[in-house]
Amino acid sequence: MIRFWRRIKFLFNVRKSVPFIIRFFQSRQVSLKKKWVSVLLLAAYLVFPWDLIPDVLVFFGLVDDLAVFTYVLQWMVKMAPESLQDEFRVYKE
Repeated sequence: MIRFWRRIKFLFNVRKSVPFIIRFFQSRQVSLKKKWVSVLLLAAYLVFPWDLIPDVLVFFGLVDDLAVFTYVLQWMVKMAPESLQDEFRVYKE
């Protein structure tokens, strides 16, 4: 249950994640492989519209899209070097 609330808190900080994403892809400390995996995961989800809940149900349909985006973003944070994580302390668990 605690993990669920951390993800909800993380989700509300999405607007703060844009600078992190930019720095993640500009950083030379992050390997090219990690950058490509991140891009491919996000692109694959956008290209293949497999939804657990159809987007026809407006609110509930967007929840699973946000959940996938949040999961990939948290994965990127875990892959980021310590210096980048320290710069964006909001993401530390």
